[in-house]
Amino acid sequence: MRLLTIHTDLGPAPAVLTKTGLLPFSALGPDLPASLNDLVAGGAAALARLQSAVDAAPAGAMMDLGAARILAPFPRPNRNIFCIGKNYRDHAAEFQNSGFDASSQGQAIPDVPIIFTKATTSVTGPDTAIDSTLDPTNTLDYEGELAVIIGPGGRGITAERAMDHVWGYTIVNDITARETQLRHKQWFIGKSADTFCPMGPFVVTADEVPEVGALVLATEVNGAPRQKACVADLIFDIPTIIATLSAAITLEPGDIIATGTPSGVGIGFAPPQFLRPGDRVCVTITGMGTLENTVI
Repeated sequence: MRLLTIHTDLGPAPAVLTKTGLLPFSALGPDLPASLNDLVAGGAAALARLQSAVDAAPAGAMMDLGAARILAPFPRPNRNIFCIGKNYRDHAAEFQNSGFDASSQGQAIPDVPIIFTKATTSVTGPDTAIDSTLDPTNTLDYEGELAVIIGPGGRGITAERAMDHVWGYTIVNDITARETQLRHKQWFIGKSADTFCPMGPFVVTADEVPEVGALVLATEVNGAPRQKACVADLIFDIPTIIATLSAAITLEPGDIIATGTPSGVGIGFAPPQFLRPGDRVCVTITGMGTLENTVI
């Protein structure tokens, strides 16, 4: 299933994207979840109810996707977004050589996953603005990433069972103020400003992705190719990431994990190609559409 959140006069509302249009949950019956967070929390039973409602959708329930204002699928996540740094080899090397990595201590390829978070208030949706004025250093950068949505939660999840805990996937652009990231010698504040986490346009449930490693991520800036990689190239794969996080932290339904970005970010160029007002950034992942945002 492809699911998204749209703007309505009553606030954000969940919807299903079908081959012929958009079905708001509100048009499918009164007993469906009020948000995608609630849908994830409802587990397999909630998804089954939704599928039955979609199959029995009344005539006239469909709306035109083009008429909808699409929001981030999770406009306000329940918790900070978990993120994995330096998780593609070529990007780890370009970051190490960029002069902006204060955390490596001479190590390009990490031995264990590097984990940080982005504030929930950094989340914004497709076709919304990335506010460059919140980076006074003028070193704004992009990082296209695949994000994993946790379904069944838990602590001590093994790598062998980790994929049973994946509910779905979406696209995230991990916008970063590089000089701020360097100066603070950790990554939270340089990556957590408002609008620094574009997300969407929709979520694909795990059953729609039989082989996650085969997904291809590509990023363009103003139509020019910048990043392209296969998810199979992750240094630490999704099972390893989930096992690492859950070894000490109880993961909860709706938790979002951004799995890392490949090479081709702005600091990988000489001189660096930082984002400027007017730039248009597009991140595409196989079967997940394109996340587009403009810098102001």
